[in-house]
Amino acid sequence: MSAQELITNHLDLWTSAVTHKSGSGHSASGKNGKIELTGIKKLRELILELAVRGKLAEQDPSDEPASELLDRIAEEKTRLVKEGKIKKSKGLKPIDEEDKPFFLPEGWSWVRLGETMEMYNGKAFKSSEWSTSGLPIVRIQNLNDPHAPTNYFNGEINENHRIDNGDFLISWSGTPGTSFGAFIWERGPAALNQHINKCVFFGDHLDPLFMKLAVNGQMSHFVQSAQGGVGLKHVTKSVLNNALIALPPFAEQCKIVEKVDELMALCDRLEQQVGDQLKAHEVLVDTLLDALTRSADAAEVAENWARVAEHFDTLFTTEASIDKLKLVVLDLAASGKLIDFHVEKRPLKNILSFGPRNGLSPKESSFHTGIKVLKLGATTKGTLKLSESKDIDIDEPESSHLWLKKGDILIQRGNAARHVGCNIMIESNQPGFIYPDLMMKIRTKKEANPKFISYCLSSPQSRIFMWDRMTGTSGTMPKISKKTVESIPVPLPDIKTQTATVEKVDELMALCDRLKVRLGETAETRAQLAEAVVNQTVS
Repeated sequence: MSAQELITNHLDLWTSAVTHKSGSGHSASGKNGKIELTGIKKLRELILELAVRGKLAEQDPSDEPASELLDRIAEEKTRLVKEGKIKKSKGLKPIDEEDKPFFLPEGWSWVRLGETMEMYNGKAFKSSEWSTSGLPIVRIQNLNDPHAPTNYFNGEINENHRIDNGDFLISWSGTPGTSFGAFIWERGPAALNQHINKCVFFGDHLDPLFMKLAVNGQMSHFVQSAQGGVGLKHVTKSVLNNALIALPPFAEQCKIVEKVDELMALCDRLEQQVGDQLKAHEVLVDTLLDALTRSADAAEVAENWARVAEHFDTLFTTEASIDKLKLVVLDLAASGKLIDFHVEKRPLKNILSFGPRNGLSPKESSFHTGIKVLKLGATTKGTLKLSESKDIDIDEPESSHLWLKKGDILIQRGNAARHVGCNIMIESNQPGFIYPDLMMKIRTKKEANPKFISYCLSSPQSRIFMWDRMTGTSGTMPKISKKTVESIPVPLPDIKTQTATVEKVDELMALCDRLKVRLGETAETRAQLAEAVVNQTVS
């Protein structure tokens, strides 16, 4: 079976392998989830891998072998060195057998990238050199996005920093996965900024489009070799020059480019098709969940829920859709439609026995003390994550309000906007842990079930109430005040109804969690199948 047949015979696998990521925190709209078409992403990577290994296009024994191309390239390079136009290469490693990652097809040859081209880094433009006219300055953001903002340079510039249509570029600094890569410039005369190499081939013996594929096929290696701190990294010129390229005959280079274009166009069509299906699915889920929230009472909710439950396996197939279902459950609980009760709301402060009161954020200790303060990440996911904490060295009395006790409700008063107002109830005493200044703690009176109140505070209507009253300008952390929290309207049926509501919410949340586990298992199985097909294809 050919490589192309292995690809096309598994299209259902590529289109069904999808990663569904929940948004951070809880959104009242439930629309923070992100979807990544992992199967099609893997298919694109596979096509590129097959292309640079010589498994996409058939070899023709009559093609001039790559070794003869390399001889002519070497002659051209020697001539340029003698004429003083380029410097003699330094530091290029000999190609040993252990360097070769796979066997080459007949007529192919290994070559170091630096033996095929000379690289010139762009100019380090100062902001004082920017202009509103002249040559556009090409930065990495302009390579990745043709609509990105552009600065201009209106002055004399070295020819090695000037680019035009057809020039071969390699960006070598930035964020792995988004910034590194080979490009062919097609947007007219421009000035090249630093962190991008202008690459000049030794003669016209290589297809630039194939070389773009070959360099981009090395991206995982480049990322592993990148230097620098967290986030911003760079690939040295030495690493680029010593990159090992599998070079086919010129005629086969052209055929490979044509085949890759054909298969990438197929990926584009599949992506559009899957995207359309996912959008249609989202509309269907939203429509059915809206019908649930519009139910008049608990009896109608039960009736509509039964209809939805019949199609759980086809409706709730993404993390985003399951998160929306959780929000609907909370909305129904707070509206007296999950367990029927008359909704008569009162300000939260009327049912509190303590708080709202801010916590404490002491300086982190350099040694283990046995006392920890929570970080904000400890409560953003809806459950208490004690690993999100840090050691502190304080002497706090046992009677202090800062210790975490069963029944406490912690509310985030400051964070990224989507997290502001999120809360959790502490299920059991947590000795040795206090809560930080950017959280408020409340405790309810005996007439209120704290978990019922926690669920009501997590409902969309309560979160929107808090978000509408956030303070903070752009550039400062959004916050909610004690007064805002005290004034949140909450329902308070009799304690028996509160307990019954909590039991029902717990039951439905557990169902949602099981759906997520099943979704994760299915996604993992599909990913493993996709990986198996990849391994079979490249082996």
